[in-house]
Amino acid sequence: MSLFLLITNGERGFYGNHYGEWNDSQLQPTIQKLMKGYNRYLRPNFNQGPVKIGMSLDIASIDAISEINMDYTATIFLRQRWGDSRLIFPGNESLSLDGRLVSLLWIPDTFIPDSKRSFLHDVTVENRLIRIFSNGTVLYALRITATIACNMDLTKYPMDRQECTLQLESWGYNLQDVVFYWTRGNDSVKGLDTLRLAQYSVESYYTTVSQAVYETGFYPKLVLHFSLRRNVLFFILETYVPSTLLVVLSWVSFWISQSSVPARTCIGVTTVLTMTTLMMGARTSLPNANCFIKAIDVYLGICFTFIFGALLEYACAHFCTMQHQTIVDVQRELLKEFEESNGMTHLANSTSPKKMQTEESTQQEMPEQSVICEGNEATDKKKEKGCGLSSVKQMSRRAASMMSVENPNNIDRHARVFFPTVFLLVNIFYWLYYLLF
Repeated sequence: MSLFLLITNGERGFYGNHYGEWNDSQLQPTIQKLMKGYNRYLRPNFNQGPVKIGMSLDIASIDAISEINMDYTATIFLRQRWGDSRLIFPGNESLSLDGRLVSLLWIPDTFIPDSKRSFLHDVTVENRLIRIFSNGTVLYALRITATIACNMDLTKYPMDRQECTLQLESWGYNLQDVVFYWTRGNDSVKGLDTLRLAQYSVESYYTTVSQAVYETGFYPKLVLHFSLRRNVLFFILETYVPSTLLVVLSWVSFWISQSSVPARTCIGVTTVLTMTTLMMGARTSLPNANCFIKAIDVYLGICFTFIFGALLEYACAHFCTMQHQTIVDVQRELLKEFEESNGMTHLANSTSPKKMQTEESTQQEMPEQSVICEGNEATDKKKEKGCGLSSVKQMSRRAASMMSVENPNNIDRHARVFFPTVFLLVNIFYWLYYLLF
């Protein structure tokens, strides 16, 4: 009590008949009476229990929501109400004071713990309101803009749903000094129902009352929770549709002849480069964090895989065509060499009749057994020649079956059905997973 009297007397002696920047001639008579003996350094109900402070909010706008910095910028009207028995005056009227008179009164030390940057609007004057009611209730309102942190889960981006909060705490007064409460529960927050955002829509919101625990004690805490759902239509038109059309464009090469190497190569390389550019552009507005594998990254990766697969399909088809053509050429050369060798043997037999006559005379002199043996040897040689030709054909066919496709054009025919079917199934699974789970 001695400390309280000392502070009170010092306050009176310091100000005398002046109240901050205000003197008796500038204040109304009622305010003069209220300010006499008033000590703004002591909270109401000092040594008599905590002060109950009611809060209400009006969300004027949410200007920006940044996924890179994981925060949002909002302009809010913060209204605080509390009772101060030192400011009771007779009558039923209320006094609306100039905002600059805040320096004469005790006000709560409310702050936003998750705020990165904030400022009080001061055009044309500081946007503050002070109203004192006859029962001692004080209404203190101010207009502030703050950039507040919001931890976001971007694994389902751009089909994500974010939960953000706006917290209000007391900086120096603990629960033994002040108690925070919402004046009307969830109805204490206005403006979110009619708020219109560029990429989001407000799904729901609710308020809670809790306490903040620090090393210095327990402090009052009010939390506004609101849920934001991203509008996916913009991303469908900007990213999903172009990437899908690029995949379809890569399938055009399946209907182009394999002999048109420049045309098919140009389509494949162009779609791959365009898809790469689209993937880089989609990541510019997102944080470069390896912990997030976003839904849009998954879809772009799927599209890039199909486009690159179409390019590899032509490479395989062209390789099989070249191998098939090489093996056919080898078979033709072998048949040509074999035919040439048979032609040379027939020509040699026709140009040596004398030799044949001598052979016939010798054969007549030989016994019949030797003739039969020689006849058997001749038939064996013919069989060996026939077996050699068939073995060459069999070996070439085996090589062709192992190293090439019998008809390389079938690769394109199968790809025309395989690629669209698989891409359609993957899309169905993708959209069901990210929209329902």
